[in-house]
Amino acid sequence: MASSLYSRPPLFKSLALIFSILVILSINVHAVLDDPVLTLDYYSSTCPTVLEIVRQEMECAVLSDPRNAAIILRLHFHDCFVQGCDGSVLLDDTITLQGEKQAAPNVHSLGGFRLIDRIKNKLESECPGIVSCADILTVAARDAVILVGGPYWDVPLGRKDSRSASFSLANDLPTADQGLLTLVSKFLYQGLTVTDMVALVGSHTIGMARCENFRKRIYGGLQETAVNNPLTDTYLSNLKSVCPAIGGDNNITAMDYITPNLFDNSFYHTLLKGEGLLNSDQEMYSSLLGVQTKELVRKYAEDSLAFFQQFSDSMVKMGNITNSDSFITGEVRKDCRFINT
Repeated sequence: MASSLYSRPPLFKSLALIFSILVILSINVHAVLDDPVLTLDYYSSTCPTVLEIVRQEMECAVLSDPRNAAIILRLHFHDCFVQGCDGSVLLDDTITLQGEKQAAPNVHSLGGFRLIDRIKNKLESECPGIVSCADILTVAARDAVILVGGPYWDVPLGRKDSRSASFSLANDLPTADQGLLTLVSKFLYQGLTVTDMVALVGSHTIGMARCENFRKRIYGGLQETAVNNPLTDTYLSNLKSVCPAIGGDNNITAMDYITPNLFDNSFYHTLLKGEGLLNSDQEMYSSLLGVQTKELVRKYAEDSLAFFQQFSDSMVKMGNITNSDSFITGEVRKDCRFINT
């Protein structure tokens, strides 16, 4: 399949040119340089126990179910990619506000809301009206990674909670069946580089995926991808036993079947073998346009320390995508599900 595509150089060159133009045009679309500055000591005098309280609650949650680590990490991603890291993903629908929870990429894939509520309630008892839900989620995501073997990083704080949400932007989040060009453009729009993208997608070393999100990968039907990404026969057979061609949308399987509850670099090893569960993941290694992404996948597969360092740096960078409007009109919610009255 690859050789037949290479035999058509005009098409390949055109796609490569489109990719280059896309990178150049998109790199500064959503710059974050002018966003308010976050600081490591933001709560040092107003709520000095904030980090300890979040850590204790996350320890209990991950000890009871290791999947809670991936659930909170995913929730943080989905928050930051819509309006910045402003806690908008936590808002429930009301008569006057349409939240993001019912958007197609969120409705069946997000959880952890009760865990964030529990942490918020603890902090409201300790430091009422001080710690934003956006900061709670950001710190909880860091602790989630540490608790399943991942790296530590310092979390700058001082975010405000948005009084709005964006259902439409939530519907434009990256999805499992999208091709490399689309995925890169969505990360660039957030001010995140290709290197950031490959490192951040490494979070799929923990967590599960629903049958609905990998059915096209195992039965065909993908239209956007630049190259066919075939699975090995054994793995394909195992996946079909979990995910039938019709029905079973909510059946789940690990995105990293090697060490599903351990944050390590084995996810990248699955990509080297062509066994990335999600098409969007495998595209980083198999797409003809993914010269840079393929090199990064190999690098992180070979060097777990390099992966950990870049993941930490990219998580700080993503966490610093703030909603400038929230610093003017935002608040510290008393209840993460509803704006203050």
